[in-house]
Amino acid sequence: MSSLALQLANYRLTTAQIFYFMPDHPKLLPEFIWQELDLAPKFPVLKKFLDFWECNLDGKLHSVKVAHCRLIKPAEIRNVEQLRLH
Repeated sequence: MSSLALQLANYRLTTAQIFYFMPDHPKLLPEFIWQELDLAPKFPVLKKFLDFWECNLDGKLHSVKVAHCRLIKPAEIRNVEQLRLH
C-alpha cells in the first residue's frame, strides 16, 4: 500500500528508540532509531521488526521507547487581529 493509503487507514508515523547490548562490548548501550508508519496502539509493524531483531541479530534488546503522531490532521486555523501589507 502507498503511504497515503496507510495514513487514511489510521496508520501513524511511529518512531522507536531502541537500546541494545553489543555482543563484543556488553557494557556499552548503543541506540538505534527506527521509523515507519504503524497502527497504534498494537504497533504490528514494530513488533514484526523487533521479532526479527531478536531472532536474527546478536545484540540483545535492552529497552524500546515508542512515540507516534498523525500526519494527516485537520487544518489549523487561527485568527489574525491585524495584518499590514507594505
